[in-house]
Amino acid sequence: MVIHVVARAVARPEARGALQAALLAVVDPTRREPGCRRYEVCQSVDDLDEFVVIEEWRSQDDIDAHMRSTHVQTLLATVADLVAAPPEIRGYRTVT
Repeated sequence: MVIHVVARAVARPEARGALQAALLAVVDPTRREPGCRRYEVCQSVDDLDEFVVIEEWRSQDDIDAHMRSTHVQTLLATVADLVAAPPEIRGYRTVT
């Protein structure tokens, strides 16, 4: 089973560059994690302060390990000061 994760964060306008850099810093280590099938950072074309991370994982255990990783824990601590509201992280499964 593949689990899709969509994480959305909206930067404070003055922190857009810092949020983008923080999100991009975890791309390479995350893509090397067991179970990671896809990990992309996207920026809205309509609102440059809005970022979405689109992920695909092999299992919930892989997601749990990812969330405990040092690079994600560092990201979460950093993001708290850069966003206009708490990030939204949601998991989805394919139903087709």
